[in-house]
Amino acid sequence: MVTFTEACPVLSQGQERKMSVVSKITGAEFDSMVERGAFDAIGPRKIELIRGKLRFMNPAGPIHDDYLAYLTRWSTDNTTANDASIRVQCGFVCDDNRPEPDLLWLKPRRYGQLRPTSADVLLLIEVSDSSLAADLQEKADLYAESGIAEYWVVDVPASRIHVMTQSDGKHYRNIEIVVPPNPLAPKCRHAAILNTAELFEVTAE
Repeated sequence: MVTFTEACPVLSQGQERKMSVVSKITGAEFDSMVERGAFDAIGPRKIELIRGKLRFMNPAGPIHDDYLAYLTRWSTDNTTANDASIRVQCGFVCDDNRPEPDLLWLKPRRYGQLRPTSADVLLLIEVSDSSLAADLQEKADLYAESGIAEYWVVDVPASRIHVMTQSDGKHYRNIEIVVPPNPLAPKCRHAAILNTAELFEVTAE
């Protein structure tokens, strides 16, 4: 097993001063590091490769886990193996990036030999209780550039969902905000209606 510190050695202050360029990691290099177990000693934190940089995220809290569990249950209850393959916090090939979104609806097939790619993604969902700015800006542009057809950001503090579609290759041209009790369904499966009032635990007055 190759440790992360062996794969990416820490430079001394003198070495850092001599460097004029910070190297970025490619997707292929990241994949190789994962295969060699470079991150095994880091623990349960999620690691993403975004714009050539490694992003380390702490384990999610109970609120995030609760919303993700609800959305996962809704996803599996409203699809069959012929409709979509549901993946939770699974990495995929997004051009030269390796994000690990909270929930993926993928084209219905097995992915045992190769990672899924952007072309396989039917719906991508991020649950945001502390990462809203990054999910609405950096991640949105990343997914739009790779041609993800539909991207949802579940804004937990504001009890609303940002629905992004129609990528122009750089940004999403169509952005809607859905608030409870308005229902929501993905464009890839109109019958999968999400009860937003139940998701956000909003009671009728």
